[in-house]
Amino acid sequence: MSADNKALVRRYVEEVLNRKNLALIDQLVAPTFIAHDSSMPDAKGPAGVKQLAAMVHASFPDLHFTVEDMVAEGDKVVYRYTVRGTHQGDFMGIPPTGRQFAVTGIHIYRVGDGKFQEEWENWDMLGLMRQLGVLPQPGPGKK
Repeated sequence: MSADNKALVRRYVEEVLNRKNLALIDQLVAPTFIAHDSSMPDAKGPAGVKQLAAMVHASFPDLHFTVEDMVAEGDKVVYRYTVRGTHQGDFMGIPPTGRQFAVTGIHIYRVGDGKFQEEWENWDMLGLMRQLGVLPQPGPGKK
């Protein structure tokens, strides 16, 4: 079961996030799915995931996720990633800056019946905002 769940996550990362195959979301995400991410709009069900993915891909057309680590136990899969891209479209009210970024994060998925049921995400939004030039970089003497 854990191996199947890990394969599901890898398929999602490669085909949906990296190759922008949003049609696959209907096959991978349960109708009752909910994402928990305090830094992004809620994504509920396949339609919410598609909307969020489309917004992110429009903001960062060259977005690419690299899975650094993956662990699975029972119905949960955890993966640590690095995501890179270039800010080429509006992102949550921030006009395009043309700047490149690389940040890290961790996703936890709960899988049931071969689909994503729930997700928790924690990623470096502060690092992204600094790399886009929206927030200042820390400097000497700053805490």
